[in-house]
Amino acid sequence: MHLRVLSLALLLASPLVAQQKAALPAGLAAIKRDELTRDLEAMASDEMRGREAGTIDELRASMWMAEAARKAGLEPAGLDGGWFQWWNMRRIQQSAASRIQVGGQSLALWKDVIVRAPNDGAVDVPIVDADKAAAADRFDGKAVVATLVPVDANRWGSLKEFRDGSAGAIRQAQALIGRGAAAVILVADPNTDKVFDYFASAAMRGTYGLDTAGAPTRPRPAPPVFVVRGASGAMVRAAGARLTADLRVDSYAYPSVNIIGKVRGTDAKLRDEYVLYSGHQDHDGVRYPVDGDSIWNGADDNATTSVAMLAMARAFVKQPAKRSVLFVWHGAEERGLLGSRWHAAHPVVPLGQIAAVINGDMIGHNSPDSASLLGSQPPHRNSTALVQMALDANTRVGKFLVDSTWDRPTHPEGFYFRSDHMPYARLNVPAIYFTTTLHSDYHTPRDEAKIIDKAKLTRMAQWMYLTGWTAANAPRRPPLDPGFKLER
Repeated sequence: MHLRVLSLALLLASPLVAQQKAALPAGLAAIKRDELTRDLEAMASDEMRGREAGTIDELRASMWMAEAARKAGLEPAGLDGGWFQWWNMRRIQQSAASRIQVGGQSLALWKDVIVRAPNDGAVDVPIVDADKAAAADRFDGKAVVATLVPVDANRWGSLKEFRDGSAGAIRQAQALIGRGAAAVILVADPNTDKVFDYFASAAMRGTYGLDTAGAPTRPRPAPPVFVVRGASGAMVRAAGARLTADLRVDSYAYPSVNIIGKVRGTDAKLRDEYVLYSGHQDHDGVRYPVDGDSIWNGADDNATTSVAMLAMARAFVKQPAKRSVLFVWHGAEERGLLGSRWHAAHPVVPLGQIAAVINGDMIGHNSPDSASLLGSQPPHRNSTALVQMALDANTRVGKFLVDSTWDRPTHPEGFYFRSDHMPYARLNVPAIYFTTTLHSDYHTPRDEAKIIDKAKLTRMAQWMYLTGWTAANAPRRPPLDPGFKLER
């Protein structure tokens, strides 16, 4: 991976020399590799069943996290004096009662056929083959079959590849619907067939959102889009074939939760300001098996940050800072940053009193000597002062070579926009994001505690801690950069 060290001039302009002469905080000794390992093995264990948001498994993990926070010495800072901030998510999902037939033969939902987005309606129309049609042909009142644009099956764990495949399917379908198609059937190519279950696993979960007033409870009416396995290609392309589908959706709300604790600051003038440590506790749950393993444990994503926050909590309990420190384990990040979106909109302390957000997501893998700091360069950087605190802390304890490529707006993964600092940054709260980035075990059952570099995890926890410690003790809170405007 190409590495680029952030501006040397910025480093030279910092109060680094003075900081290096100062003793490291005593709390740093509370961040211990053996305790991180113990907590990681518990949180990413098979007993937690992947902690999928909106399931009893997420709630089980939440209870475990609250108890671990209590043992770490935090004070509860959730609703009504407790550990929890409850909120509801809305899920719209294709119902198992849906029925899809081609030429009188049934296609099993999620095994033979994917409904690309939840759809509530019925169709009974003849099928025509777009691959044999002229470019100007209309398809009014017909279902249209076409070969799906290919994906790279060797990169199926990459969100970019997933999004590219999905975007390609959407573009194909929209073009055919624009020519009058009443439904679209896309036939998987051989590469897509290899990862059909991966796409089905995502699509079958439907759509998620916060269950707020005015939020949609049904899908918008639209022609349905199907993806079928390559083996069904001949059937859907048979002369005179007809598509008959009775599509139904389930729409319901269920709870998720943020776990919140705090360490009260020591300075009478500063203790009503907060440095917020952020991470998400959920992952993907139990899905289709890969090499015989169906539990997607989410050790790196994001048990690593969750247990690092426990270690940092022990550090601040041992030696409190001048400002107060808030620890928020967000729920349902994997469902669209829902927990952080909820807390940013309904913070347990006034938003204007949050001095900085220190977010982590996936901090225990890849090269032992490199890491990324997102929000460190324009257009993502919203507080030069906060970034400088992080760079100085890295020089003192992390000693990572900082890979800035993942923070570029041109990076194909768009990684800056995919974690829980985002809702706060959008509300102009100074925010940065620590990560060791993607790897081949990402969003697979292979993401287990045994793959985590425990020494690197310890150093990442120390780096995040010292950054927050600096912000929590600075005479002046990190200011927002003048004219900051988040762009993509």
